[in-house]
Amino acid sequence: MKTTPWIKLCKGAALALAVSYGLTYCHTTKSKLTLEQKGDSLTVIHITYPANYILLPIEEEAMESQVLLDTGEATDTDMDIRLAQTKVDYFVPLALPAGVKTATVRVRNKSKDALCWKEIKLSDTFDTANTDKFRPVYHHTPLYGWMNDANGLVYKDGEYHLYFQYNPYGSKWGNMHWGHSVSRDLVHWEHLPPAIARDTLGHIFSGSSVVDKENVAGYGAGSILAFYTSASDKNGQIQCLAFSKDNGRTFTKYEKNPILCPSDGLKDFRDPKVFRYEPEDKWVMIVSADKEMRFYDSKNLKDWNYMSSFGEGYGVQPCQFECPDMVELPIDGDINRKKWALIVNVNPGCYFGGSATQYFTGNFDGTKFICDNQPNVTKWLDLGKDHYATVCFSNTSDRTVAIPWISNWQYCNIVPTKQFRSANALPRELGLYTQDGELYLSAAPVAETKTLRKENKEIPSFTVSNDYHIDSLLTDNNGAYELALEITTGKAEIMGFSLFNDKGEKVDIYFNLPEKRLVMDRTKSGIVDFGKNSVPHEIEAHDRRKTTSINYIDDFALATWAPIKKENKYALDIFIDKCSVEIFLNGGKIAMTNLVFPSEPYNRMCFYSKGGTFNVDSFNAYRLGL
Repeated sequence: MKTTPWIKLCKGAALALAVSYGLTYCHTTKSKLTLEQKGDSLTVIHITYPANYILLPIEEEAMESQVLLDTGEATDTDMDIRLAQTKVDYFVPLALPAGVKTATVRVRNKSKDALCWKEIKLSDTFDTANTDKFRPVYHHTPLYGWMNDANGLVYKDGEYHLYFQYNPYGSKWGNMHWGHSVSRDLVHWEHLPPAIARDTLGHIFSGSSVVDKENVAGYGAGSILAFYTSASDKNGQIQCLAFSKDNGRTFTKYEKNPILCPSDGLKDFRDPKVFRYEPEDKWVMIVSADKEMRFYDSKNLKDWNYMSSFGEGYGVQPCQFECPDMVELPIDGDINRKKWALIVNVNPGCYFGGSATQYFTGNFDGTKFICDNQPNVTKWLDLGKDHYATVCFSNTSDRTVAIPWISNWQYCNIVPTKQFRSANALPRELGLYTQDGELYLSAAPVAETKTLRKENKEIPSFTVSNDYHIDSLLTDNNGAYELALEITTGKAEIMGFSLFNDKGEKVDIYFNLPEKRLVMDRTKSGIVDFGKNSVPHEIEAHDRRKTTSINYIDDFALATWAPIKKENKYALDIFIDKCSVEIFLNGGKIAMTNLVFPSEPYNRMCFYSKGGTFNVDSFNAYRLGL
């Protein structure tokens, strides 16, 4: 990822990039702040000759205070920020207006004796160097703060735009903005200022973006239009529109927002996905509506008409639908045979607990989606526990590329990172394939990931009868590598390997052929104890996750598994980064994504076999880097 060590952003590039621990700062000699404390209910910060930022000290377990940059405009919006009460975990920036003599920040609900008042500072510059040992090397993450769902994925003029749910004011969920990064190759990402900020209508929840090539919305041919949910207690969840004329860098919100509200007052009504339906020269919007998806159409991208709904009672139960997407794909690569795949992210519903991504295949006639399967059939896009909010880029022609979020709502707020929380999984190319008369979605890492390979260690073929040790995978292993293996099963019933480090922390990956399962066990993978504090969704009142998973200890310390066909040969492609393991079997017919937090990189392997031998026909270990 492209990161500039020192960043100075101009006026309007609000909420830009900051540092966490050991923040280095400087400020202009003229800038000064004074505190006017009016009891515990209100503190007014008066700033003369403002620096670029005021640095806010954060304590993650503190209660939220309301912080307002008071410019006198009707659009001024409170941000919920966990200002330090007794200790400072890290700092976040609040951008101050440029070219003014004074600025005012109002803080509500913070006691007079809080530590934050001693630690608060003014600053012009920020060191954005990575200070977190678990920050991935080659996966996309925010430079600081909280991230969840990918939003508004769109390709235009050689750039992939990755917007994402973002909190610039702490590493827990809150203050939803659309963060923004761009890439020309899906591998190297440049961080940009947030594109759409929380406003008086509410948080900026998930959504999608399209390129308006024909200027049907009236903002100019080639404008990027963003559709998102504004969410607040006052207004509920309503769908809104914003447009960009500068290739997605900045957006102007539509003056007549909202463009769509739930006709029945439904509480959970969010995450609009908009796509072009060419046969009828119109646009279609899918909105997640509690336990179903609702379909709308429009000719001008502003006025939307209800068409149909799908999903009540379909797939895993109980669940709540979120983050829809729908793409038409060729079957087994045959462009003359196509089906639609409706991607439905659910929370809860994952067989192993929490959030996951299911999908349905079928036909769409421009009005209704008709599923191929009976309601009780569930198909998963990924069989790990940390794969959610998967959505696809628009405007990519015949290519369908999806990006998931690597985490799970059960424990995403408490994983052992501070400078940032959450990363995106590798971009994945989707396809439809047939197996035993059924249609399934494949998800393979995009071809561009091969450019990450910096060094190749080829290990000669070998046979595993009991165990086979590899004492060192890569010299100076920083925890970012890829393992590509081809295996012949032989007579083995159990065939697998452990990835481990000198501390004895390990990830166990194995095939259980009698039970037709591919398993990944992270119960001893490193830091796992935080899983005891996981919080199941309120409607996940059953214990299925404890019996469906293998070796369940808590909602993090467990093993996930995928059903497989018993075959003579298997091809495995495994991507390891500082805090994740992604497995792709047989070109992405099976994918499994899980978080891990080892105290040092896994750099040793032990292959093992039970019930017979198996052969590793080819084995390459690639060092990965940007």
